[in-house]
Amino acid sequence: MLDRRFILEHADQVAENCRNRGVDADVAQLVELEQRRKALLQEIQDLNQQANTVSKSIGQAKDEAEREARKEEGRHLREQKDTKQKEHDELDEQIGDIQSGIPNMTHPAAPIGEDDKSNLELRRGSTEVPSFDFDILDHVELGQKHDMIDFEAGARIAGAGFYFLKNDGVLLELALQQYAVQHLVKNGFTPVITPDLAYTEILHGTGYIPRGPETQIYSIENTNLNLVATAEITLGGMQAGQTVDSEQLPMKLCGISHCFRTEAGAAGRATRGLYRVHQFTKVEMFAFTTPDDSEEMLEHFCGIECDIFDGLGIPYRVVDTATGDLGGPAYRKYDLEAWMPGRGDDGEFGEVTSTSNCTDFQARRLNARYKVKGEKGTKFLHTLNGTAIAISRAIIAVMENYQQADGSIVVPEALRPWMGKEVIGHES
Repeated sequence: MLDRRFILEHADQVAENCRNRGVDADVAQLVELEQRRKALLQEIQDLNQQANTVSKSIGQAKDEAEREARKEEGRHLREQKDTKQKEHDELDEQIGDIQSGIPNMTHPAAPIGEDDKSNLELRRGSTEVPSFDFDILDHVELGQKHDMIDFEAGARIAGAGFYFLKNDGVLLELALQQYAVQHLVKNGFTPVITPDLAYTEILHGTGYIPRGPETQIYSIENTNLNLVATAEITLGGMQAGQTVDSEQLPMKLCGISHCFRTEAGAAGRATRGLYRVHQFTKVEMFAFTTPDDSEEMLEHFCGIECDIFDGLGIPYRVVDTATGDLGGPAYRKYDLEAWMPGRGDDGEFGEVTSTSNCTDFQARRLNARYKVKGEKGTKFLHTLNGTAIAISRAIIAVMENYQQADGSIVVPEALRPWMGKEVIGHES
């Protein structure tokens, strides 16, 4: 969350940022409540001081009657203090509720707009959008043709939005995982397989809403646990309440996890099949840095995502995400959108990765800090996250871009060491 002092000192700027991001947060009310809280705090301190003075004077009373009168005065002052303290704590809780709903500040270069239609295209990948001289199939049709994906069986056992991967679909998923993980390890990331569950306070700390009508999170009934929507949650939670030495920074982690999302309200041709599902596997990048290094790390993350999809030979574009599409924790976010020939009527770009600099927004909630040798005190870390591979969407891009006239699918050269074949659909 944003620092309360920062909000108070930059109230107009914070309120404008909320408007740009489409967030209904009453910054003016927070300022008013904080003024009342501070006034109450002063009253509490005055009453406490008066009560202490009276308490010390009891021994100086001339007689029993005066002693009892001073005791009664002291009790009355402490009752007043306790009443004021209760009012103060209630105000502080109200302020905290408003504060927790205020999004991170936004990078000055981020485009202003209410949704992804305002995203700004920055560049395209090294592979051109393909041109087909035959009637193409989308990944659902290709998956049925090659017995790679079974949506009907998934729906029978868990409902719509679940699926089975089979045969070459399994090999393709595992190949994409290995390809991404090996690439990240070569770039200095520590590989981690994370839990698929996390405490509610960890989700709050990373900016996710685990319960309520707008949640995208599956929560476990009668527990404080939730299925994670991304390894960002668990990787960020690794440093919750911890302090690291600055010499250990940056910490770059590569997290492999299942991701579970309710995806409420999602429907339509553009989201059919594997594009928007309730469970998928993801290889996630996460970094803890000092404040001075986080913007450079964001560019590093984006560069790695581009390298991964250039290596797969998938056409893509990178967009600078508009303010209304940033989400609460992100200061700046880049999306990488891959070309998907079977999406829409004539093919469309569809988001396959994103990377965000969350500055100290998550670390402040998680109380994740660092210390510098020879300096007093600690400071909040900066956190960054980025998708290396969201497997389900990467499978779409590979299957649809590499399809051939006879319905076979060429395996990208980068994946062949793990696939063990050059073509899906007939012997290479």
